[in-house]
Amino acid sequence: MIWEIIKTIILGVVEGVTEWLPISSTGHLILVEEFLNLDKSDEFKEMFDVVIQLGAIMAVVVIFWKKLWPFGRKGNAHPLNKTPFGKMIKTDIFVMWFKVLVACLPAAVIGLLLDDWIDEHLYNPWTVAVALIVFGIAFIIIENWNKGKKPKITTIAELGFNTAFIIGVFQLIAAIFPGTSRSGATIVGALLIGVSRTVAAEFTFYLAIPVMFGASLLKLVKFGFDFTGSELAVLITGMVVAFLVSVVVIKFLMDYIKKHDFKVFGWYRIVLGILVLIYFGAKAIIK
Repeated sequence: MIWEIIKTIILGVVEGVTEWLPISSTGHLILVEEFLNLDKSDEFKEMFDVVIQLGAIMAVVVIFWKKLWPFGRKGNAHPLNKTPFGKMIKTDIFVMWFKVLVACLPAAVIGLLLDDWIDEHLYNPWTVAVALIVFGIAFIIIENWNKGKKPKITTIAELGFNTAFIIGVFQLIAAIFPGTSRSGATIVGALLIGVSRTVAAEFTFYLAIPVMFGASLLKLVKFGFDFTGSELAVLITGMVVAFLVSVVVIKFLMDYIKKHDFKVFGWYRIVLGILVLIYFGAKAIIK
């Protein structure tokens, strides 16, 4: 049991780091689990890889709480009206949440319809490796193309509903092709349509909240809620570690992108994708 907890801690660290950096948590978990495979059923491991993200998403909720909670008089620059109740409603935050929901629609619809098919046909090292490389190249090309250009959208408030929907379409790519990286896909899409890196990253964090909660709920319902003591300990440990690591990583990324572009993540993705191809290619030949 102790060794299982140690493996879970490592997986939690991997999730916390790779969920927010645009380098694909799925790609990393597939590699790590080759060497640190949990001694659990395949059904539990499939559920664990998704539900562990709840820990990571709680880090976003904690860090950005003031920008996410749409109620309260303090600091309410855009109240609904002057009534006691209206003064409690932060209309700008409600509008932001409507934009998030619009952006989530494409992935939510496809996720509900094709979740099992995607897991069966696309959740494999080859798809992940190709997605890592393709979007790594995309990051480099787009950053070179954007060099010297002034972004059109520099605040969350400036994001229109049509812009949010386009970003959601890019998120859909990540929902279909494991290894794309949800944050990577949405950031690439946002940069392409003139959104600043800071706003692209922040909006990506907000998008993750309903997406991850929805995906986790779907997996939990499919798995059922009948956990053994060992399974529950592993799941909670993974979520707590993912939360703690995510807090550090999110703060690092928001500081990093103020002075740097995303090309380093593009090169990293390409190298990782090649390593995945080499490793699993050699494994297939040996077999």
